[in-house]
Amino acid sequence: MTFLLSRSFLSLTLKPSSSSISMANLTTNAKSRLRGVVFDMDGTLTVPVIDFAAMYRSVLGEDEYKRIKAESPTGIDILHHIESWSPDKQQKAYETIADYEKQGIDKLQIMPGVVELCGFLDSKKIKRGLITRNVKKAIDIFHQRFEVIFSPALGREFRPYKPNPDPLLHICSAWDIQPNEVMMVGDSLKDDIACGKGAGAFTCLLDETGRYGPDDFSVSGLQPDFKVDSMSKIQNILETNFDLNP
Repeated sequence: MTFLLSRSFLSLTLKPSSSSISMANLTTNAKSRLRGVVFDMDGTLTVPVIDFAAMYRSVLGEDEYKRIKAESPTGIDILHHIESWSPDKQQKAYETIADYEKQGIDKLQIMPGVVELCGFLDSKKIKRGLITRNVKKAIDIFHQRFEVIFSPALGREFRPYKPNPDPLLHICSAWDIQPNEVMMVGDSLKDDIACGKGAGAFTCLLDETGRYGPDDFSVSGLQPDFKVDSMSKIQNILETNFDLNP
């Protein structure tokens, strides 16, 4: 199932909207130009295999995990949380995170629909990049194992990392493309959609399990432009709603 969300001037049938048009002085019948797509990696380009809840419990402890989870309904930003810790405590936390990430690398699988979508993007000469809060080593293994290359591809070594928009703005600058000609695709509302919105890009939330609903968008103040339940649905969104000419 594919959902069109916040930009009311776009619809899968391109019907006129009474809402105001805020981007690029679009007319009702015009399509926004799209020249690049930037993807999250874990849970977007790859099948989700990391048990993040178990990771957070290991890093934070059960009581602290429950407290932070209750205060953060859209999800825990573990990297941001441990930044204020002492160096020794940080090191131990990063080692724990690395252990879970290694388990994920060992089980790495490409998400169904990714290869076909990348082939479509290549056929339209649309650039594709990658932003992850995982490490560069994981990106390198992904590239080597599946031979689907994204460039630029930024790991958490690039600071500040998502949800800060700087990684996405960096990629737009490297491509010499405006952010409003780019789409950010990811499975995290608080990281990927926040990053895309902050940069001024289009956003597409991959929600395979129906994890997110209107209440989540309302509480977070983050409403993606599109929401899909599989990567295979994105090509139709691009073809229907955007000008894909080089």
